[in-house]
Amino acid sequence: MKIAIIGYSGSGKSTLANFLGQHYNCEVLHLDKIHFTSNWQERTVDEMTDDISTFMLQSDWIIEGNYSACLYEERMREADCIVYFNFNRVNCLYRAFRRYLTYRGKTRPSMAEGCNEKFDFAFVKWILLDGRSQKNVTKFKVVVKKYPDKTIVLKNQKQLNNYMKKVKKLL
Repeated sequence: MKIAIIGYSGSGKSTLANFLGQHYNCEVLHLDKIHFTSNWQERTVDEMTDDISTFMLQSDWIIEGNYSACLYEERMREADCIVYFNFNRVNCLYRAFRRYLTYRGKTRPSMAEGCNEKFDFAFVKWILLDGRSQKNVTKFKVVVKKYPDKTIVLKNQKQLNNYMKKVKKLL
């Protein structure tokens, strides 16, 4: 099983990826974890692409995150299932703030070591505005249109809960 999880920041992609990884006994790659090094230093696209390419050689994988410059189309094409989190911005902001309260002063498991959780103006702006640019919205719409038979769109917590219940029943 190969699963790509995409969508807006703060929507719950990492949480679902961990759930699916445990459920299917499958390794998870959190792209934030390979995008950053300690203290929020960014790695190059080439470095990330090398890591993703190697990870994708496995027969089963779960890749969580967007990073369209890093084998995005290849990930979507090779995935057996694409889960697209299309939660509204206010919900994402609330979830990100709740995550901040949980991990304040610490590094969350889906982030690179030494990147303590933060909730600053730039991140709030990303969740509410920049991350929802026309380019990003279009990128997600293209995936849904190009891969309708293998894409699951989740718009709220109720749909996410139902999806997780359905997955639990499959095995």
